[in-house]
Amino acid sequence: MGRYNKYKRYNKNINKIEKSNITDANSEILEEAEININHIKNIFNGSSDILFRKVNLHYNCGNFDEATLIFTDGLVDNFIINEGIIKRLNMLQESNHSKDTILNFLQDNLLVNDIKKTKKYEDITHTILSGDTVLFIDGLNEVFLLDTKGFETRNVEESSVESVIRGSKESFIESIRTNTALIRRKLKDPNLVIQPLTIGTRTNTTVAVVYINDIVNQQLLQDILNKLEEIKIEGVFDSGYIEQLLINNNFSILPQMLVTERPDKVCANLLEGRISILVDGSPDALILPVGLFQFFQSPEDYYERVIYGNIVRFIRFIGFIIATTFPAIYVAITTFHQEILPTDFILDIAKTRVEVPFPPVIEAFLMEGTIELLREASVRLPSRIGQTIGIVGALVIGDAAVRAGIISPIMVIVVAITAIGSYILPHFSTSYAIRFIRIPMILMAATFGAFGIIITWTWIIAHMCRINSFGYAYLTPIAPIYIKDLKDTVFRAQIGSIGERPLPASNKNKKIE
Repeated sequence: MGRYNKYKRYNKNINKIEKSNITDANSEILEEAEININHIKNIFNGSSDILFRKVNLHYNCGNFDEATLIFTDGLVDNFIINEGIIKRLNMLQESNHSKDTILNFLQDNLLVNDIKKTKKYEDITHTILSGDTVLFIDGLNEVFLLDTKGFETRNVEESSVESVIRGSKESFIESIRTNTALIRRKLKDPNLVIQPLTIGTRTNTTVAVVYINDIVNQQLLQDILNKLEEIKIEGVFDSGYIEQLLINNNFSILPQMLVTERPDKVCANLLEGRISILVDGSPDALILPVGLFQFFQSPEDYYERVIYGNIVRFIRFIGFIIATTFPAIYVAITTFHQEILPTDFILDIAKTRVEVPFPPVIEAFLMEGTIELLREASVRLPSRIGQTIGIVGALVIGDAAVRAGIISPIMVIVVAITAIGSYILPHFSTSYAIRFIRIPMILMAATFGAFGIIITWTWIIAHMCRINSFGYAYLTPIAPIYIKDLKDTVFRAQIGSIGERPLPASNKNKKIE
C-alpha cells in the first residue's frame, strides 16, 4: 500500500512540475523526494563534492520509507553526520511515525545545534554551500536544514600587525562564528546584538553587524543596515569590499573606518556606541564611525598606567609629524632657508653634498622610491626572507649610494628616521595616508619652501574638516569642539574619570557605569 501511495504521489507531482516553473529560485519543493533530489543535482551540475547520502527507513513508518542527506564534503563535521543524524534516523525503525511525530522526533533527538525548516530551493542551495546539511524525507513537502558546519580553520593566534606587550594576545580569524564568539566572551551583555546579513549574489557571504542595542545611535544603525542591504555585487571576499562600498569619500587619502584584528579593541568601541562589521572569510573587523584620533590609540594605552600611556601616545603623534613632514623640512631648509641652521651645521651638510649631482628634492624621491620598493618586497616575500631583504637591502643600497656619490649621508639619515616614524603608528591602514601626504609635501617644499609646507598642511586640515565618517566629524572633538571628549585625544585621562561615552557616537551619551 505504501508503494502504491508513493507511485500515486509521484504522478501527481510530475503533473505539478509540468504546470509550474521549478527552475525558479523561490519555487517550493514537492512531496516526491526523488524529483527534488534530481533538481538539486541539476542545480550543482553534478559537482563531485556535493554528496547525497540515502538512509532507508522502516516501511511501518507509514508513507515515509526513505530519507536523503545532502551536504558539501569538506564543509561538514563527519562525526555529526554519522553519529548525530544517521544513527538517530535509524531509530525511526523502532515504531510507527506520522508526519507530526517525525517532525517532533527530529527536533528532539537529532544531535545538532539547530534545525530549521524550509520549502524554498534558494534556502536549500545556500544551506548546502554554507556547510550545513539538508534532510529530505520522502512524502514531506518541506525539508530540514541541519547545522553541521565543521570545516577547518586556523587557530586563534596573536595578531601579527597589532601586537602588544601587555594585553590580550587573541586576534580574529577567518571564521565569522569564531570571531563573534570572541566578542561575546568579552562582552557578556544581553544587549549585545549580532545581526547577520548575506551579501554577494554568487558568494552569498555572511556579514555580521555587531552593536550594543541600548547604546548605539539607532538612526546611524538603520542607515548602515540600509546601505548594506542595497549593496549589489557578485562576490565579497574580504571586509575591504564592504569598506569601499560603504564610505562616501572613496577618493580621500584618509581612512574613514578603523580596521582591526583585535577583539578587545572591537569591544571597547562597541561600549562607546560604535558599530562593528565582520565578514566571513576575513580576519579584519570594521569599526565605525571614527575620527582622526582613534587611529593613534592602541589598547595598550589603557592597559598601562596613565603616565606611560600618554607618553607613548604623544610619541605616536610626533612620529606622524616626522613621517609626513621631515623629508619636506630637509628639502625646504637646504633649498631656501639655510639661515635657519647654525653655520657650522650647514657647512657640514654642504660638504656632504659637494659630489652629489642631484638637488635635494631628487635625492628625496630616489630614497623614498627605494624605501617603498624594499617595503613592498619585504611584505610579499616569505617572512624570514622578507626581514633579511628589508634590513640588508637598506644597508647595502644606502651605503653603495653614498659611496657612489648619488645620495648624501644626511639624506639617508632623514629617510631612515622618516621610515621609523611611519612604523610607530598602531594601524597599518594609516601608513597609506602617510605615504600619499609625504609626496606632495616634498614637492611643495621644493617649490615654495616653508610656505609650501604650510600650504600643504592647511589643505590637509581643511580636507579633514570637510569629510566625515558616517556623520561623525573627522576632527571631533577638536572641530567641532566637545570639551568632555577632550579627555581621550592626544592625551587620556585616568580610567575612572572617563565618565561619558563620546557624544557624536551615540545620541544617548550614557554615563559609563
